[in-house]
Amino acid sequence: MLLILGLCLLLAGPLLDLAAANEESLTVSSPDGSLVISFELKENPRPFPDGPRAYYRVSYKGVPILSDSPLGLDFLGARALDRDFEVVGTARESIDRSWENRFGPKRDVRDRFNQLTVSLRERQAPGRRLDIIFRAYDEGAAFRYFLPKQEALGSFTLASENTGFYFAGDASAYALNMGRFNTHNEGEYARTKLEDIKPASIINLPLLVEMPGGPWAAILEADLTDYAGLYLGGASGFANGLVSKLSVAPPRKAEQAVIGATPKATPWRVVMVGPTPGRLIESNSLILNLSPPCALADTSWIVPGKAAWDWWSGSYAKNVPFTPGMNTATMKHYIDFAAAHRLEYMLVDAGWAPPSAADPRMEDILRYIPEVDIPGIISYGKSKGVKTLLWVEWRALDSHLDEALALYEKWGAAGIKVDYMNRDDQGMVNLYEKWVRKAAEHRLVVDFHGAMKPAGLRRTYPNLLTQEGVMGLEFSKWTERITPEHTLTIPFTRMLAGPMDFTPGSFRNAARGRFKAQDIEPFSQGTRAHQLAMYVVYESPLVMVSDYPEAYAGQPGVEFLEKVPTVWDDTRVLEGKPAEHIVVARRNGKAWYLGAMTNWDGRDLRIPLDFLGPGRFEARVFADGADADTAATSLKVSTRTVKADMTLNVHLVSGGGLAVIFTPRR
Repeated sequence: MLLILGLCLLLAGPLLDLAAANEESLTVSSPDGSLVISFELKENPRPFPDGPRAYYRVSYKGVPILSDSPLGLDFLGARALDRDFEVVGTARESIDRSWENRFGPKRDVRDRFNQLTVSLRERQAPGRRLDIIFRAYDEGAAFRYFLPKQEALGSFTLASENTGFYFAGDASAYALNMGRFNTHNEGEYARTKLEDIKPASIINLPLLVEMPGGPWAAILEADLTDYAGLYLGGASGFANGLVSKLSVAPPRKAEQAVIGATPKATPWRVVMVGPTPGRLIESNSLILNLSPPCALADTSWIVPGKAAWDWWSGSYAKNVPFTPGMNTATMKHYIDFAAAHRLEYMLVDAGWAPPSAADPRMEDILRYIPEVDIPGIISYGKSKGVKTLLWVEWRALDSHLDEALALYEKWGAAGIKVDYMNRDDQGMVNLYEKWVRKAAEHRLVVDFHGAMKPAGLRRTYPNLLTQEGVMGLEFSKWTERITPEHTLTIPFTRMLAGPMDFTPGSFRNAARGRFKAQDIEPFSQGTRAHQLAMYVVYESPLVMVSDYPEAYAGQPGVEFLEKVPTVWDDTRVLEGKPAEHIVVARRNGKAWYLGAMTNWDGRDLRIPLDFLGPGRFEARVFADGADADTAATSLKVSTRTVKADMTLNVHLVSGGGLAVIFTPRR
């Protein structure tokens, strides 16, 4: 469908005079005029003397964001398609449309952009053709390569993209540098100067960039389909330049990133731009707008919600008449908890399936161990109004895909959690799409763990509810790395790509200097209000309530966990800065929910309530207790009446937070 669209766009607009097109810079502006993308062919001195090369630039409100940045593709066994071009045509289009998203941070999504397609041809034989499609949104710039069907280029192996992101001045970034392709993407986004990113670096997306004095920008990708995941490295000889790198996994060699045939479109390369980092969070529907529409005729069976989960606490329970562990009694105990607190799901994690007789390294996901009666657990959950999700390892799933999914549907399971992929090469990207498509045929929702970052697949298959690809709360079981600085950085970085299954909900909270990593009954760093706020700040249509049932018994804050939704009609980021603090307001129906978090620095906040709109609201406030800086579980719960012309004044202690429910009063 996308390939046909690309061809139609190429033919839709008037062709420019060839000589004029080659002499002038072609531009396309966003609908509000604030963002401008420019394209130009330029003759180059050494080391590129072989004819004009293609470049693009991006500016925002008159401020240069990207200076001349190169474009092109490099093929195995053939000359790179990146120079000696002539423009043979252009096409323009303006689009303004809307669509409904029941599974995200904003229900009514506007897709408004101006598009420029530039058609290029090599001046020398064999005269290969390449289209570059630019879209200018108010929220950012996007472009993709499109290779039309042509005699000069049929089947191909793409070694790399020659795509540059050359920032126009000195800038700093929040970068996740895992040091190689194909990881679980679970690490810190460290603040670094762009000039310190080396050509040998392999930087994960998203990459958040702070220009001195603003604006902010972020590099992402969208519509990652039948292609390799995008990474970044430093551009040799350009202090603030970045270049594309494509993921490769064995058995392919490094120069075999993508194997395909024309016609072929690459994923969108996206540069979000905004005056504040919070504006980028509000704009993350851009990734969905650049992805194919929903492929499912019926999505009514897809249910977002919260899940009880046995794994994080160590399959733990306290003062119960059974031995806690991976067994039926424990799973039913967690289901009872989910039912009592109106959670939609119970997630049965790893350990329910026996080792495979054919390969002991994998589970036999078509059977369950005697201690865990999976059909009985699912049936018990249904009797309590709780749906059941089952953990599966990806190799076992892919080996028995049709049989396993049909079996889980027969058992009555509601979905699967697929784990340990740790790759985003072309082959794995295709498996993601196959799994969610097949899961939808059996009315199963999906949660990807050990995963790449999202790139828009959830719009096409909204049964993909959430995705890990983030260093989440599980690390608290064995490290001290899940600090408030980290939990305040990922909303501005990883979350720009889409939902992240961070697995919040710890009620064993530790103040600064009092945390210790442990596997059973683990702790979290920061206050209880800090944990509650995550349910508003973090985007995830499926979210865990991660602690064991007794950790919540009679505890302040459970009320908030019961009431907070996981999908939203509107989202506002009121203030914030990476690694420091954030304040987010989200609306579900007529009620608003607010979450605020701070790093280890306590801070006073004055939060205007003008987002509420007309009328009076009851504010149910879950704030740090007076002694929460030393007793992190301390939570003050209060109720007051507020209006939109008022300001909420609160103090967040070190590692603290705030969660509020605003309900209209009659």
